[in-house]
Amino acid sequence: MTDPIADYLTRLRNAIQAKHRVVEVPASNLKKDITKILFEKGYILNFKFIEDGRQGIIKIALKYDTANKVSAIRSLRRVSTPGLRKYTGYKDMPRVINGLGIAIISTSKGVMTDKEAAELKIGGEVLCFVY
Repeated sequence: MTDPIADYLTRLRNAIQAKHRVVEVPASNLKKDITKILFEKGYILNFKFIEDGRQGIIKIALKYDTANKVSAIRSLRRVSTPGLRKYTGYKDMPRVINGLGIAIISTSKGVMTDKEAAELKIGGEVLCFVY
């Protein structure tokens, strides 16, 4: 697999379109950090890391609006790819839907949202947009 982050986002996107409650993805430290950010910002209901002796699995409970059955995640878009990396400085942080969404940034201090990176005045690689 050349782009595990794109695979992670695609599994989430497909599960949301199929109205699944839970999705399982292979684990990695970067995926765990992205999952924690999605949980903290309220885009997913819950998550659990399962150690299986090898790579591990992340079980993600998706969040839906009960009345309309609409997912909390409207869109997941990969920005930086293995073939074309996208970096940004703290002054040029991308704004997702005028601040309503989040950009997930991989920095030297770890994976964080665009707002946290701007507060710490550090830039990094723009992994994805979520809204």
